[in-house]
Amino acid sequence: MFSERPLDGEVATVRERHVPDAVVRDCERDFETLDPAVAEDLLLLTDSVDPLSYPDHWVPADAPEPLHRLASTAFSVGMPGDGGVAWTRQTDPPVVLVKPRLEGSPEDFVDFLLAEAFVEVGLDLPEHFLGFFEDRYADLADAVAGRLDPAGTYQLAAALFDAYVGRHSREVFADWEGDLPRLHAAWVDAGQRLEPRLSDLSEEVAMGRTDFAAAAELACSAVKHDVELPTPFAALDTQAYREYGAEYAVTWAEKTVESLD
Repeated sequence: MFSERPLDGEVATVRERHVPDAVVRDCERDFETLDPAVAEDLLLLTDSVDPLSYPDHWVPADAPEPLHRLASTAFSVGMPGDGGVAWTRQTDPPVVLVKPRLEGSPEDFVDFLLAEAFVEVGLDLPEHFLGFFEDRYADLADAVAGRLDPAGTYQLAAALFDAYVGRHSREVFADWEGDLPRLHAAWVDAGQRLEPRLSDLSEEVAMGRTDFAAAAELACSAVKHDVELPTPFAALDTQAYREYGAEYAVTWAEKTVESLD
């Protein structure tokens, strides 16, 4: 299931700076959450495992099943929405997994995703949005209940956490300009590719042409880049969000949904 992925150049430099002991592997098959038997194979690559678990009452009864599984004592690696690179700090050392869906993607783009994962692993932040929201996840679900179903709430929560992480990682990416020019250029290019999609996003949401959760996913993915976000998502690209975290996110969601009704 896993094969060693060699690293060199700027990507290897980023790993050395942020998480030098990380185990990096290519995966033979795509996944959202690794099958438990496959996840256990990571024990062969690492020294120990300390599975995440969360209190049951943090997860509403109607939440998607993967969220309930994450909150249990099961060893869960990967969740829907993780993208082409997944990582976990539940193992010692941490593991970064590259999915085959990235085959054929530009090399610079894949290298940026890997470097981004190394930066995120090294940040002192929760591994998943449930660890970010904690018991406020139920409050988020209540705040958007009139507009989003449980799957949409999951999508929104993942987006909001992505924005929060982006407020922390962006300063690292910006610093790459000095000595990691190829990765810095890939970061800039990814942001520039998002800008045309952001320009009409507010209007598309207001007119009902784009789902609110999908719009949030797109806008929040741009926070890690040096781009301008449209209203109402610009309020997430602030120092206040970085400072107040989940409380701010729930209040923002509540006020935003009210303005859309």
